[in-house]
Amino acid sequence: MIKGIHHVAISTPDLKKISGFYHDVLGFDVESEIEWEAGTEVGALCDTVIDLKNSSAKSVMLRKGGMVIEFFQYRSPVPKPVDPERRVCDHGYTHICLEVKDIDAEFDRLKNAGMTFHARPPKGDPGGLRAIYGRDPDGNVVELLEFIPA
Repeated sequence: MIKGIHHVAISTPDLKKISGFYHDVLGFDVESEIEWEAGTEVGALCDTVIDLKNSSAKSVMLRKGGMVIEFFQYRSPVPKPVDPERRVCDHGYTHICLEVKDIDAEFDRLKNAGMTFHARPPKGDPGGLRAIYGRDPDGNVVELLEFIPA
């Protein structure tokens, strides 16, 4: 029986930068950190689970409310870079959605903190919500979503 989603994991080229953004700017709490080296007992166990050979990496799990995101920075094998301007219609991960209380205030705060956005939040109220897409320091798409009370 599946109980639900525990976390989402994302590979990053700079663990310190991305975890700093999610912790310092978005307010996520650090839940745990792990690291393993190739050729160690822990490394061999990780290789079995993730189907890589001679992997080494650092990882951090961050929590905000019921949402947990795990970021990995692999040292080996050498990762292939992802296009930081990848379109949301391309196959694979499209975005993380953060529910906010005041989308205009959060947009301004995050824009001032260096987050890039495709546009300002629209003023309309289609279906009782307002939303906008932006990008974190790695180019991952982050949606801000505000539900408008009826």
